[in-house]
Parts: sequence; C-alpha cells; structure tokens
Amino acid sequence: QVQLVESGGGLVQAGGSLRLSCAASGRTFSSSTMGWFRQAPGKEREFVAALRWSPSNPYYADSVKGRFTITRDNAKNTVYLQMNSLKPEDTAVYYCAAAYGLVTDSSILQQQKYAYWGQGTQVTVSS
Repeated sequence: QVQLVESGGGLVQAGGSLRLSCAASGRTFSSSTMGWFRQAPGKEREFVAALRWSPSNPYYADSVKGRFTITRDNAKNTVYLQMNSLKPEDTAVYYCAAAYGLVTDSSILQQQKYAYWGQGTQVTVSS
C-alpha cells in the first residue's frame, strides 16, 4: 500500500505562486510514476502533470505548460508541483497520485492508471 499526503494549498491572488508537496509512504517511492490531477467545482477531475520514476521529461496539460513545474525528490519520498502565474481558473482541489509498473506515454495522462491517491488540497486563486 501507498499513502499520499498533499500539502501547500491555500488562497492566493491571481499572478501569485504556490508550491504543493505530496509525501509518500509505504511502497517504494523511487519506482513510482507520480501525477498531479485537479478537480474544479462542477467539473470532472483532470490531468495536470506527471513524472516517471526514472530521469525523463515531465508531462503537462496544455493549460498549465510554462506555468507549472513537477519535480520529485526520491530521497525524501516527495513530489512537488510549483505553480506560478496562477489564474482564477486554476482554482480546484489538487490530488497527487501514484502508479506502478509499465506506464506508457498515453496512459500517464489517464486517471485510471493511478492506483493510489491522496486526499487532496484546496487551491483557490482570487481575481
């Protein structure tokens, strides 16, 4: 089993920044693919960013490219999401998730590939 705990959410003005953290425990973190997803009120949960366990290029949703950065520290069992130039439409509950095993370039974007999820952290961007 894997336990994921997000932190770092809050209220910020448009144009501001936040850094989300997701601390993992349980199964070996260094072999996981880690993803961030978000769910805005009244909307479906959507992919935000992901990073495989091995050194590789990160994946981003088009809506956050150039503004968000996903990184991971395997020594600390933690994945981060640095969010800059925040917009009101970034307001959502942000979830981190972990996947193990083969993760293809297409499946890395898919929620169903991720077996483990955190409880979520609220990000609110005011205009």
